Amino acid sequence: MNAKKLFFISVVLFLSVSVSANLRLPSVISDNMVLQQESEVAVWGWSSPGSKVTIKPSWSETLTDTKADENGKWTTTIETPEATKLQQSLVISDGREAITVQNVLIGEVWICSGQSNMDWSIMQFPGAEEAIASADLPNIRLFKVARNASEEPVDDCEGQWKISSGDNIRDFSAVAYYFGRELYDKLDIPIGLIHTAWSGSPAEAWTPTDVIKTNSSLAPIMDRSDNREHWAPGSLYNGMIHPFLLYRIKGSIWYQGESNLGRAEEYAELFPAMIESWRQAWQQGDFPFYFVQLAPYNYESPDGVGCPEIQEAQLYTMKTVSNTGMVVTTDIGDINDIPPANKVDVGKRLSLWALARNYGHNVPYSGPVYRDMVVEGAKSRLFFYYDEGGLISKDGKLREFTIAGDDMVFYPATATTEGRSVVVSSDEVAEPVAVRYCWRNIAEGNFFNGAALPASPFRTDSSD
Repeated sequence: MNAKKLFFISVVLFLSVSVSANLRLPSVISDNMVLQQESEVAVWGWSSPGSKVTIKPSWSETLTDTKADENGKWTTTIETPEATKLQQSLVISDGREAITVQNVLIGEVWICSGQSNMDWSIMQFPGAEEAIASADLPNIRLFKVARNASEEPVDDCEGQWKISSGDNIRDFSAVAYYFGRELYDKLDIPIGLIHTAWSGSPAEAWTPTDVIKTNSSLAPIMDRSDNREHWAPGSLYNGMIHPFLLYRIKGSIWYQGESNLGRAEEYAELFPAMIESWRQAWQQGDFPFYFVQLAPYNYESPDGVGCPEIQEAQLYTMKTVSNTGMVVTTDIGDINDIPPANKVDVGKRLSLWALARNYGHNVPYSGPVYRDMVVEGAKSRLFFYYDEGGLISKDGKLREFTIAGDDMVFYPATATTEGRSVVVSSDEVAEPVAVRYCWRNIAEGNFFNGAALPASPFRTDSSD
């Protein structure tokens, strides 16, 4: 072959490679993905500016087309059918190149975020080998997002969809996996889980900076000297949430709060603001947002109240932000280990909220939540929401109740259940004014409803 012909072939091959590099999809739109059922889902990517891009889903005869903008970005939407375990595909073409996304399932997609209690993997907790042995579930799909803190919002991330298997769940979020598996067991439809979490991260890192800057109560967060670069306000939202804003989801589960300890009043403002900012950014309305209340832990001192103050801020969020739900963990914590080992029950309790609120299952989903108090002489009678099956003590006498008079000095109290109420008293308090439950860092309560779900810590003297 002469040199001229060889040069010509090389040029053609070079141009072919250059052209083929034009069509690109984000990592979340890839083989093995789950698309949200019965929805208008976005499909997007990049190509040559001005190029026409067509999308052909295997479940429809409809061909959808769109045009890349001046930066090469293109976006369109397609309709998905009801959930199916049948493998589907998408063929995406820009006229020069075609990409086939294979082994696609249609089902339910959940974002799973937070800090260590969400981030820690199956392998970091007891029961890992049992979970791994039973993890070959091809209709559960897992997407783990690589850690990325960014000063500016990014449109893509590092990660890939994987089919649930013993090998693939090893480094996946334990809470997210157990939540997803419970949904799959009860619904028998494909489940997609996006694990985007970072151990030790504060809530402000997951909140857009403009939300923090424009809120007078939160603006001081921007000026803190202890803002580490990878956990600076907005950094994880930019790098690990923003890439998914076009991806249709069912809802989100969240486990975080330890890194905001000591700033409970601020957290009561920040956490709801973060939830609302995600909902506005996703443009899917008030999608379900279920979260886990902190477990008891010996933070600075056993009788400190940093933990119950954050728990109270989380309870306030559930009460004031629409379509949210909270899992209580006072009975499954570990006062000597900040990531408690029992993630199976955490996942199951999160699933109860979704099953009851979103999937039509008639199941209890919350433990008792304080409603109001009536003073009867030297006794206080407390009433609660979510008292399904009555109010009970899980083991022995009710503990961790305290009571105070006008001086607001709290004494250990005797508490007993009477039907749908709890009566609290102490020989030290003749005229009660306030009652508290589990109001110290290491308080492990035993107050439940008849559905075996624990009551949230509370104080009747709260400004809420």
